[in-house]
Amino acid sequence: MAEEIINRVANSKLITFNLEDYYPKGPRIILDIKDWLLEGIVLREKDFREQVKNHDWQHYQDAYVAILCSTDAIVPAWAYMLITISLESVAKKSVLGDLEALETALYQDIVSNLDVSEYQDKAIIIKGCSKKPVPVNAYLMISNKLKPIAKSIMFGEACSSVPLFKRK
Repeated sequence: MAEEIINRVANSKLITFNLEDYYPKGPRIILDIKDWLLEGIVLREKDFREQVKNHDWQHYQDAYVAILCSTDAIVPAWAYMLITISLESVAKKSVLGDLEALETALYQDIVSNLDVSEYQDKAIIIKGCSKKPVPVNAYLMISNKLKPIAKSIMFGEACSSVPLFKRK
């Protein structure tokens, strides 16, 4: 007689936390200001203000925008502030930096506003594989948020997880 196969993973009390479930929908756009500078390196205030004034900001409607300068130009803070003010009415969010910085900022907002009370005294596994660009920083943020309340925290998949924390 064949022995019954028991799925111990399905029967465990592990709760899977998937950061990918919180990935905000919407396009990500890089706004590189190098072309708004003289020879890509010199910011002339009058010309720069003209570029900002004449730029088609509707292109960023409901998008997440990473603002950067891909050259070694010295860009004053007010220039990035001027761009952000122009984006404020159309973009969902704008940050200074690359796409990684943008994703990190998005997850900073998400994790800081997340109610994790349902994970109190639970064994949690933070899912590791993701089809979306979840930044590594998001895993650090959620680990810090869950540690004070979780019974234990692991990383990976239920069948092959890495233990990270266990309350004594």
